[in-house]
Amino acid sequence: MNFESSVGKLSSPLKDLVLSVTQNGSLHVGKQEKDQAEVIEWIAKVGAEKNELVNDTGLKTLDAQLVPRTYLVSNYLTAADVALYGALHPTISKMLPPQYFAYPSVTRYFDHIQACAPVRTAAGALTPALAHVAFDFANAPALERVVEAPKKKEKKEKAPDAQEAGTSKVAAPLADAPAAAPGEGKTQKKEKKEKEKKKDAAAAGEETGGKKKGAAPAKAAAAADDGEPVPSMIDLRVGHIVDVMKHPDADGLYVEQIDLGEETGPRTVVSGLVNYIPIEQMRDKYLVAVYLDQTNKQCNLKPASMRGVKSFAMVLCATSKDGKDAGIELIQPPANSRPGDRVFFEGDAFADATPLAQLNPKKKIFETIQPGFITLDSREAAWVNPATKSVHRIRTKDGVCVAPTLVGASLS
Repeated sequence: MNFESSVGKLSSPLKDLVLSVTQNGSLHVGKQEKDQAEVIEWIAKVGAEKNELVNDTGLKTLDAQLVPRTYLVSNYLTAADVALYGALHPTISKMLPPQYFAYPSVTRYFDHIQACAPVRTAAGALTPALAHVAFDFANAPALERVVEAPKKKEKKEKAPDAQEAGTSKVAAPLADAPAAAPGEGKTQKKEKKEKEKKKDAAAAGEETGGKKKGAAPAKAAAAADDGEPVPSMIDLRVGHIVDVMKHPDADGLYVEQIDLGEETGPRTVVSGLVNYIPIEQMRDKYLVAVYLDQTNKQCNLKPASMRGVKSFAMVLCATSKDGKDAGIELIQPPANSRPGDRVFFEGDAFADATPLAQLNPKKKIFETIQPGFITLDSREAAWVNPATKSVHRIRTKDGVCVAPTLVGASLS
């Protein structure tokens, strides 16, 4: 079955919605053959004569499937999402709280898809059949978290006695073994650590294209953060919020899924912005993100765990010069930016510099540089060198990053 025939089996207005969104060029039907096959499979499920996705059993199954997903297929919006959204709409729109809270992942997914720009535009032309569904997330019940009891370490079985084993080969070496000399255990541990360090250094040398010995590349990597901290040491990228919800265990935190152009899909990011930026203004936003370490050489800060949720990036925000209560805004990349686009600082010393593989927390590089981050009178984001007072605007290849309204704001 191909895409056209699978969509042809959908009933109106569902078919009209899918065709409207796909025909305007804003939506993929699958970037790869594998994705295309999955899209067609999902549309076939939605268009089945007996659609079992919308009954209680089907919704529970779907809820479990959607727990780790932002989209049905891969990490981007497809026709499968539009079809499922349209199929769920008649059922979800009739639910009242706490009914839809019984399917938290379905509710979160449905709300995200209906907020996506191409879906919102197409559905608007088909109202009231596909009117926007409002959810009372503020009064959502707290999610129950089941904590598994720590597993007891199994005791290792003792070696059998010589008589039990029927041989003296086990006991003989132990009996003849000399007593450990004072301090011998510590010496052995020290030697083991030194061997491990040499092994790690050798591995680092191989990863960076160095010789097998690894000593020279290891020194080169360490020398990269020598000298005064400079902003080009920080790895900044364009990100796109593809999903956002309130943290289940913290009233002031959002949990976002941010696309940073990685094949592994969106990253989970926790931001303390609930009291400053409405969730409607967070959805579908493009922003500037600071990479955090996720076993990725391009990430140069370690991930932070915030109330039980690990955050793998930070969003760059402008805070009013009169304080947080006077306003906080997301720094916006220029129009036409794409997730993963490099964000850099103007100036010969910085524009072509490569960010550090990882910031050394002992040197407090980010903390040293951060006070120089500011928005100019033009609202453009920049770093001002505290020594020379030279201004280095923050930009991508397409233009300068800006704050929507704040002037003289600090960035963090």
